[in-house]
Amino acid sequence: MSASKLLRGTFILTAGVMLSRILGLVYVIPFYPLVGERGGALYSYGYVPYQIFISLATAGVPLAVSKFVSKYNALGEYGTGYRLFRSGLLLMTITGIAACAILYTIAPWIAPFVIDKQVEGNSVADVVTVIRAVSFALMIVPVMSLIRGFFQGHESMGPTAASQVVEQLIRIIFLLASCYIVLRVLHGSLVTAISLATFAAFIGALGGLAILIWYWWKRKEHLAELLTQDRGQLHPSLKDMYKELIMYAAPFVFVGLATPLYQLIDQFTFNRAMASIGLAKISEEAYSIFNVWAQKLVIIPVTLATSFGLTLIPTITKAYISGDRKSFRKYLNQTFQVVMFLTVPAVVGMAILAEPMYAAFYNYDPLGEQVLRWYAPAAILFAMFSVTAAVLQGINQQRFTVISLTLGLLVKLSLNTFFITKFATIGAILATTFGYFLSVVFNLFIIQKYTKYRYNFVIRRTILVMILTAIMSIGAVVMLHLCQWLFHYNGGKVESVVIVIICAAVGAGIYFLLSERLGLISSLFGNRFAFLQRKKKAVS
Repeated sequence: MSASKLLRGTFILTAGVMLSRILGLVYVIPFYPLVGERGGALYSYGYVPYQIFISLATAGVPLAVSKFVSKYNALGEYGTGYRLFRSGLLLMTITGIAACAILYTIAPWIAPFVIDKQVEGNSVADVVTVIRAVSFALMIVPVMSLIRGFFQGHESMGPTAASQVVEQLIRIIFLLASCYIVLRVLHGSLVTAISLATFAAFIGALGGLAILIWYWWKRKEHLAELLTQDRGQLHPSLKDMYKELIMYAAPFVFVGLATPLYQLIDQFTFNRAMASIGLAKISEEAYSIFNVWAQKLVIIPVTLATSFGLTLIPTITKAYISGDRKSFRKYLNQTFQVVMFLTVPAVVGMAILAEPMYAAFYNYDPLGEQVLRWYAPAAILFAMFSVTAAVLQGINQQRFTVISLTLGLLVKLSLNTFFITKFATIGAILATTFGYFLSVVFNLFIIQKYTKYRYNFVIRRTILVMILTAIMSIGAVVMLHLCQWLFHYNGGKVESVVIVIICAAVGAGIYFLLSERLGLISSLFGNRFAFLQRKKKAVS
């Protein structure tokens, strides 16, 4: 595969993932006023179990199949990858139907763990209905993941990117349209609306699958031609092929399970803990703010940082395998620096602007502001967990990812109820933070142990980032107070949007300018911002 083709494919796939995630964030702006806190909580009750099932059924499948097919294609054994693909279609179909049947069947068992009798709002029957509505998507998504991986293995990233965007777009259109029609036109029940909102995952998956089938039909002749060039010297059994596939996929399964499992612990403990301290009336509202609405905002810097940071992982892997320790240290330094450079100012800015930011996306809510301010710093740990887990995969120590995730989940499980009874909603955030912190520290320790990598340089750069962030914060705080005074701010949506844009622009401008003057941007991103140098020379 040529370097230009590799870069083009990586760009297409990254662009597709980013656009899909942006769509997944933007839709909450019209979704929130339609369903409110109670609807958001009910939506989460259905989606969290679904995410766990979908992670178990498909997490890592596209990358694992891609790696498998690419490996045997490079050997000229095109038939081997195709055999895996054909048998995999049958297996994924069976797996998907089984996963759907299991989730549909156990919904009445899951629901009572979610809803406490003292909690006012959604009932156990409501939760069962929503979980069953979303379960149907499990029949299609595993097959779709396999096809995406097969195309990627043939160095074709377009089908995956296009299907992801179409899947997300159709899901969001169906979700918003169905909720609007049920609630505003037919004046139906919230449960019906949320059931259709979760069923939108099935509709979106149909759209994504249709795109993949179209690509398959379009490239059928090319794929058939490759089979005629098959060397036919290797004939691994299906058992051996699936064993190899599982080895590739397993690490990604556990990383993909991290967030849903943390959310599942909250889903099973939050309402009961809140009810035990006399906060049953606001329990579901607080849950939806923490686990749905604020979480959507916190993920923004994580997505941005990991999109840049993870692009260096293949280079890190290559340097480690080839024994090039100097390059390995250099690329690892760069990866960690990029994550800290992007997430630290983003989460501090989000914490400073928590009040207008929450109001801009949803509405003015003192609890939403408080939750977002406390939750924002956890984004650094979310990003670091993803990156350190990828590094462990790169140095072939992925088994420790399972251990670190387990340790973090045990911390979350042991502290969650206790912290909630002491600090209410903030307690759940603290338990999540401590859990991820332990996982990240453990991953960093394992990386140091097996690679002899030293963190001194990254620590010094992180301190520099914190200093620049502190200076940025002063500018952002001053601008925030000035804007609130000028606009006579009282939590209005329009004023909130304007304030967030102005303050974020000022803060980012200060941070970016200081970083550029100190040479930090060029050292991290190379020539990506060379236009700044040209402009500076032109001015001088």
